Amino acid sequence: MTQRGFRDVLGRFGTGVVLVTAESDGGPVGMAVNSFTSVSLDPPLIAFCAALTSTTWPTVRAAGGFAVTILSDAQEEVCRTFATRGTDRFGGGEWARTAAGHPVAVGGLGWLDCRIRTVQVAGDHELVVAEAVDWSLGPDARPLIFHSGRFAGLAERSRAE
Repeated sequence: MTQRGFRDVLGRFGTGVVLVTAESDGGPVGMAVNSFTSVSLDPPLIAFCAALTSTTWPTVRAAGGFAVTILSDAQEEVCRTFATRGTDRFGGGEWARTAAGHPVAVGGLGWLDCRIRTVQVAGDHELVVAEAVDWSLGPDARPLIFHSGRFAGLAERSRAE
């Protein structure tokens, strides 16, 4: 029973990937997240986990709100850029802004503009619950999936007739 073994087991659970981005006093900041989930429809709540070691999360948290871009399978390189420390994360790609001014990646499957409701320390992460105050659907495309430590795609399935 090792930490690596625990991580490997959890890695078998395929997850979607999102960007969490905010406009801060120092400009746009953001990070890639695969621990994202819906929590409630009424009120519209979402949650994700941010590592205590994250250098980006404290700036996003201080902004009090953020945007979530649900990534398509065509946005793997954007995700890789946001998962890398010390890079210009907003230098490439196309960006739009929410009404609150948070950046969202153009071409994402959808976006949510969120206001932080609660932050709770949970082990080596912070569990963030936020209320979605605005949202929009993007193009109908396949999601970017993370599974067993690598990106994966969804295969089209035929319906049984």
